[in-house]
Amino acid sequence: MKKWIWLVVLGLVAAVVVGSRSAALNELFEQRPSPAIVERIPVNTPQPQPLQVKSTPPVSALRLLAHIQNLNFQRFTPSERSRTRTYITTELRKFGWKPQLEKFAEGVNVFAQRQGTDKKAGAILLAAHYDTVGYSPGADDNATGIAVLLEAARLLGANPTPRTLQLAFFDKEEAGLLGSKAFATKAEHLQNLRGVIVMDMVGYACYTAGCQKYPPGLPVPPPSDKGDFLAAIGDTEHLPLLNAFQNEKTQNQEGLNLPSVLTLPIPLKGLLTPDTLRSDHAPFWYQGVGAVLVTDTANLRTPHYHQPSDVPANIERSFFTGAAQVVVNTTNALLSKNDNLATQPPT
Repeated sequence: MKKWIWLVVLGLVAAVVVGSRSAALNELFEQRPSPAIVERIPVNTPQPQPLQVKSTPPVSALRLLAHIQNLNFQRFTPSERSRTRTYITTELRKFGWKPQLEKFAEGVNVFAQRQGTDKKAGAILLAAHYDTVGYSPGADDNATGIAVLLEAARLLGANPTPRTLQLAFFDKEEAGLLGSKAFATKAEHLQNLRGVIVMDMVGYACYTAGCQKYPPGLPVPPPSDKGDFLAAIGDTEHLPLLNAFQNEKTQNQEGLNLPSVLTLPIPLKGLLTPDTLRSDHAPFWYQGVGAVLVTDTANLRTPHYHQPSDVPANIERSFFTGAAQVVVNTTNALLSKNDNLATQPPT
């Protein structure tokens, strides 16, 4: 994942977004019309009972780490990326999925889906890129994302839910988000899509004071000087999707420590914060589809970013397993509902 600075102007632009949004900007990004405004329910008003969400089974740390070890090679050249696709498709077939290879000019994406029980409920796409930069085995960037995606396929593939579950393994992210751009420009992929969760580096943590870096002049207090949290970055037009990550503690599995999640709503589709657009969620923002990037903050935390030292031994196993559980829990909750995931701006 490329460098990005996701906190510098967050506090500075918050007031602008809450106040109004210009018609010109809406026209620029061809934003889809949103359903009715989500209203705040008064405290004393009886609230409707939430939908029952089937409990998510716990992730397997052994399986997650096995994927990281099996992918412990550079995934940069055509032959290396072909070897990676073979591994991904073989694993998916073991879990009962029927993966499809989708070629584009510069590479090949892998796509699979499990149909939901309610066609009107739409689909949730879970995604990660599988390529690396040259000379790096990419254990964190992004074998961790692939591993979580495969574990979600195993745990959720046979679980019937109202929403359809889709999986995408993107090629050529490191070359400029080429795989996700090709995917997001196909109309058939967007017709039924309600939200996207992209994982890009979710396996590195550091627990010493000062190991978590922040951009100079941060306008808001840093959440921690330790790199012990998971960041979820979403667009303000789809806050219900982003806010789903705030509920992961309620689904904690016994004996598993889940990392805290810092949710960061980004206004104006990243127009004022271009460094928040450097991963595979960005092409969906510009298609008017809600997307959340889940990350360990990459080079702001890990010294192994895009280096030969990005190897399995440097993955923080407890954090990685907890991050995987957060993603699987949140995905399962979203699949089990048929509510609206868009936020209409105030009039």
